[in-house]
Order: sequence, then structure tokens, then C-alpha cells
Amino acid sequence: MYVWARMARMMATARRRGPYVVGGESRLAFRCLPTDVDFNIHLNNARYMMLADLGRIDIFLRAGLIALARKNDWAPMMGGLQSVYAREIRLWRRFELVSSIETWEGTQVIGKHRFVLDNGETAALILTTAGVYDRKARRFLGIDEVVAALGRSAEPRPPTEAERMFMASHRNLRAQAKRG
Repeated sequence: MYVWARMARMMATARRRGPYVVGGESRLAFRCLPTDVDFNIHLNNARYMMLADLGRIDIFLRAGLIALARKNDWAPMMGGLQSVYAREIRLWRRFELVSSIETWEGTQVIGKHRFVLDNGETAALILTTAGVYDRKARRFLGIDEVVAALGRSAEPRPPTEAERMFMASHRNLRAQAKRG
């Protein structure tokens, strides 16, 4: 079951959170519900990915990318992700999803999603790689092109060593998937 009610709430409250600025954060508050848990009575691994979707959509919506993508027949697309779980999010526990655009290089943007418990501890961390596909031109756009089309001027910071390792791992795994 997807997180439709949570998405509707996020979209209804997006304007209140103001426009997303590169370098900023999206913060969404949640509580772990019975529909989120597995047999261990904690947030299941698939739900982390679905909630990270909401963080990304919040950023895209507030940055103006959703409207621009619809207008230009573009499609924001996930390339891959890497996740680590450090602490449980038990049933009924409150937590916050903190999402951000970290940097970009070429056609690839790196995002980060931190699941933060109500005591400030990080429960999970997800790094993502994504791009924006131009359906008409049949190519991925350079992220600099997307930023310019949004009417913004922002320079990416150099990727950290961890981000470079993530991008290399993603490229290798993608090549492996294409081979067979």
C-alpha cells in the first residue's frame, strides 16, 4: 500500500513550508503506523523508500520542478539508492524525514534522506541518485540545465569521498544489471 494519505498531506502543506532552495532541507514529520510495520513491529524497509519518495516529491514540488516537468514533458527519475539502518523506528514512534539535494554532477543529482527519531538520533540514512529525463529529446538533462530552467543560479559543491564512492558503486551495479 502506497502512502497516498501522507502524500496528500505533504502536498496540501507544501506552500506553508515555502520554496525549496538548493542547499536547504525538506522536513516532514511522521509517526510509525500499524500499516508501516513488519513482523518485528518496526518500520519495514520498503516503507523507508516510500517515505523518502515523499521527501523528494516535496523538494521537487517546492522547487518548481513538478510544474516545469509537466510543461516540458520531463520525467524526474530515480537511478538508485543505498540505505543503512542504524536504529529501529518502533510502532507509534514519532520521527522526522530530513531530505536534501546534496550536489550534482553531469546528469546525476545526489539526494540524502535522514530518518531522525524524536530524541535527535538518526535511525536510517538513504543516499539517492536521480536525473531528469526529457521525453521529447530522449535524453537525460544536465542538472545545470534543469537549475537554469528553474530560474535559479546554483553551483554544485564537489562530491564528498562517500558520494563519489556511492556514484561509482551505482555506475558499476547499473552496468552489471544491463549485462544480464
